[in-house]
Amino acid sequence: MEKQKNTFRNSFRWWVYSIGGLLLVGAGLSVLGEAIIAKSNGEAWFLVGTLALILVNSGICLIAGAIILRLKK
Repeated sequence: MEKQKNTFRNSFRWWVYSIGGLLLVGAGLSVLGEAIIAKSNGEAWFLVGTLALILVNSGICLIAGAIILRLKK
């Protein structure tokens, strides 16, 4: 019974990590597009670009965590 509960927990964590990672990468790329548009218009873009970098890297880390969880299985 304990192994089945542990398998369900890992499967749930895998879903959360993978979907969360994909959402963060997509959001980061969208924010990156906004930063590129702001830069081309001569507006302030540095903080928006930094936020985009943080979102993309966080998403990649979550996806990597999901891959590690899947390989442990």
